[in-house]
Amino acid sequence: MSFDASVRPRDHFTPVRGWLNDPNGLLLHEGELHLFFQHNPGDLVHGPISWGHAVSTDLIDWTELPTAIAATDVQHAWSGSVVHDAANTSGLDSGATGPLVALYTGFDPATGAQSQCVAHSSDRGRTWTAYAANPVLDVGSTSFRDPKVLRHGDGWAMVLVRADEHVVELYRSPDLLRWTHHSTFGPEGHVDADWECPDLVRVPVEGTSQHADVLLVSVSDGAPAGGSGMQYFVGVLDDDGFRSTQPARWMDHGADFYAAISYAGDVGPQPVVQAWMSNWRYADKVPARDFRGSMTLARRLSLRRRGAELVLVQRPVVRPGAQTYAAADLEVDRALALPVAARTCRVVAEIDLGTARRAGLHVRVGPGERTTVWVDRDGAVALDRTSSGTVEVHPDFAAVHTARLPDDPGAVRLEVVVDVASVEVFLADGEVVLTDQVFPDPDSTGIEVVAEGGTARFRRLAVHA
Repeated sequence: MSFDASVRPRDHFTPVRGWLNDPNGLLLHEGELHLFFQHNPGDLVHGPISWGHAVSTDLIDWTELPTAIAATDVQHAWSGSVVHDAANTSGLDSGATGPLVALYTGFDPATGAQSQCVAHSSDRGRTWTAYAANPVLDVGSTSFRDPKVLRHGDGWAMVLVRADEHVVELYRSPDLLRWTHHSTFGPEGHVDADWECPDLVRVPVEGTSQHADVLLVSVSDGAPAGGSGMQYFVGVLDDDGFRSTQPARWMDHGADFYAAISYAGDVGPQPVVQAWMSNWRYADKVPARDFRGSMTLARRLSLRRRGAELVLVQRPVVRPGAQTYAAADLEVDRALALPVAARTCRVVAEIDLGTARRAGLHVRVGPGERTTVWVDRDGAVALDRTSSGTVEVHPDFAAVHTARLPDDPGAVRLEVVVDVASVEVFLADGEVVLTDQVFPDPDSTGIEVVAEGGTARFRRLAVHA
């Protein structure tokens, strides 16, 4: 069996060839959505990293373009960001529209040194010219990386990490070339592993005209699902810097959501983020032949008030699909196969647990295989991939990942997006999210509704192709 034929998704971006990890330089510019990404085109493991490049008009269908910023023998192009310098504050382009400017971490493979570099493009990101005076920020560190740049007042702000010190540093610049340290956030939250890929995002609060500042920080190990994961801090960005106003929370309770950053440009009233769908504990071991690694679906962010705190809400950007099955008030007291089959689908359900101890879905069902989403009456939810197919890639892979619902689980809205080699689960209208890779047999296409310990009612159930 060709692994690539069985694991290449339909709606999640993958490179044609080679290794992929963190998304970089996410940007909407002149009607095109740009996805740059960490890319080793010549191998299926992390190595001499370049910036790959793809474009889209809808965040779902992507066209891969030639390498944007190539690795050399003396410098690899690690993670960073891209902004449109419309006013040409950098002076890097004499044209009327201003250049795209990339800021990325230059990694020296001989010494491990990490410094921040600039490149610019005058042709909508198709070709890039390195700044002659690189690096633009060098503090003599081997753990200083992942710049994310945003507009701030009349100039620019940049957040990046001192990874092994578990802090995010904020720098400011008038021109994207000269950077001055402004403030430091952390250590705070989870500090038992390297911090990576920070982002500061202004997020609207549902049902109000208010916003809050949210700091996203990836953690290389020790997340609840095992291995790498992402935490977020809700707080305030002001003239003194960023400060959190409530404890850190985990962004995704599955094992395969990392390095998410937001799209620059006017993408709408809600910011949009996208992440690498893998985990550093086993990323180089999952099935592959021609490519390895994919992105999650893009997600729109909002904040929801829960008592005294604000909780991040994520809603996926999905392909409109024809409804292939629908039911209402379906009573279930065991596993019940639906008259549909799919390697890719979106299932939306509203479940009343009734007398059942737990209820949910089996997807990618086949002989000896299934991936299960459970909701139990104590408010626990689970994404179970212990029988999801190829689980021998790592001891952590055959696992059940869990979270808790914010409300009484008497009635639960569940949205599950299945795409060949992944399952993304959104509960409580996007307040609780779990993302896992799965590697079932291509013929495992069944879908079942299931209840245990009593009878549950599926008030609404719809399967979209």
